[in-house]
Amino acid sequence: MDCGGKTTSAQAGLSKHRRYSDTFKNTSKEELEITAIGMDMWLPLLLLASVVSQAATSRAREWAHHGAPMFADLSPEEMKSVRNYLHSLSELGLSSARSKALKKNSILLIELHVPMKHEALRALDRGQAKPSRKARVVIQFANQAQPNITEYIVGPLPSPKSYQLKTFKGDRPISFESRPITYVEYGHIEDILNKVGKKLNKLLYESTGFTFGNCTNRCLTYSDIAPRGLEPGERRSWIMLQKFVEGYFIHPVGFEILINHKDLDPEKWTVEKVWYNEQYFDSVEELEEKYEKGTINKLKLPEHDENDLFSTYIPRGQSNTRSNINGPKFVEPQGTRYRVDKNFVEYAGWSFAYRVRSSAGLQIFDLRFNGERIAYEVSLQEAIAFYSGDTPAAMQTKYIDAGWAMGTSDFELAPGIDCPEIATFVDMYHFYDTDKPVRFKNALCIFEMTTGMPLRRHFNSNFQGGYNFFGVWKTMFL
Repeated sequence: MDCGGKTTSAQAGLSKHRRYSDTFKNTSKEELEITAIGMDMWLPLLLLASVVSQAATSRAREWAHHGAPMFADLSPEEMKSVRNYLHSLSELGLSSARSKALKKNSILLIELHVPMKHEALRALDRGQAKPSRKARVVIQFANQAQPNITEYIVGPLPSPKSYQLKTFKGDRPISFESRPITYVEYGHIEDILNKVGKKLNKLLYESTGFTFGNCTNRCLTYSDIAPRGLEPGERRSWIMLQKFVEGYFIHPVGFEILINHKDLDPEKWTVEKVWYNEQYFDSVEELEEKYEKGTINKLKLPEHDENDLFSTYIPRGQSNTRSNINGPKFVEPQGTRYRVDKNFVEYAGWSFAYRVRSSAGLQIFDLRFNGERIAYEVSLQEAIAFYSGDTPAAMQTKYIDAGWAMGTSDFELAPGIDCPEIATFVDMYHFYDTDKPVRFKNALCIFEMTTGMPLRRHFNSNFQGGYNFFGVWKTMFL
């Protein structure tokens, strides 16, 4: 029967039957019995191997679940216990991180100290006892002859009783001037800017239509840059003024100042340079004097248009998509197909533990598939942004985000926008530049995402308007 080079399902079945018949046509009864015995011996072995494999997978899953708490972030109670313990030690001389003085010893950061890998593997691969939980603490020692940044390991938790110095390869000291800028230090910078505003608000208003400090609705704000200097030991920051409107970061007004804030006494801080309308001045007073005398090129920005929306998220222009009705939604008709138990996640044969460290963000530990470890750690380490421009601040800006504790930037996620409404939302707690744990509501979400696209698909036609079988494997992502 000619079917255009194709074989019908009936023909395929007949051909297969003939091949099997030909195989045993000349086989003796004894040989057939031996073959049958061989098959009888192999089948129990295959079943036993399957059972052993399933048992090993189950045991690996139990050990992974057992070990996941080693990587869980510190609870608020653990953070408080570490803070209280360290503040009770007279030799450290700690004071409040939010007190206005800069010359003080204070805690900058408290987060989990991840156990050594070989210690963690004993629990993950053998089911042994987990190592005790400990905290990593960064302290700024400013109230002493040689200010420094020191890290300690504090434990055991939840009731710490000891601390030890954390050392690094090369034993190189950390320059105190390279420390992150704090909430208190920003406050003193704003004091400097308010003083500058009092002297130059006439200039700023005539040039931009906005003022700094003493204002109502047309106010100026600021952004600072990093690195804070071009040589070791420097702590100088260019500050740029911007219109305080939505998307202020793309509304510079052509005014920047360089503040030297190295000294631990803010009264000794100085304004080293002023940049106005592409001109440099050695002091605020020099600019003020030359502006009044009219001996410099004055800046005059166009009148600010309240309806100029280029820096906002307000929709403009024509859209053919109806915005008065909701779009499609994610649904889980029978509930979630993943499982979350504190910081342990399981999904479609995959499992992992997670944490969000304050210093650098998300970390995934002990990533496994069907009980087999794929990776011990997959984590965000750093994010760097290089900028360029024709202003002093823009020329120098190189943001290294771990220096800004990028893990603490995990603010609240919006259901239906950042994550589906059906997602599992998790609160985060951070102890950074503060005196108590701070809750970040719904800062992390977990959900299964489907694009609705088949990863693999086959339609087996019977060439008569129907099909023999249809198979599809849809994409799945967690």
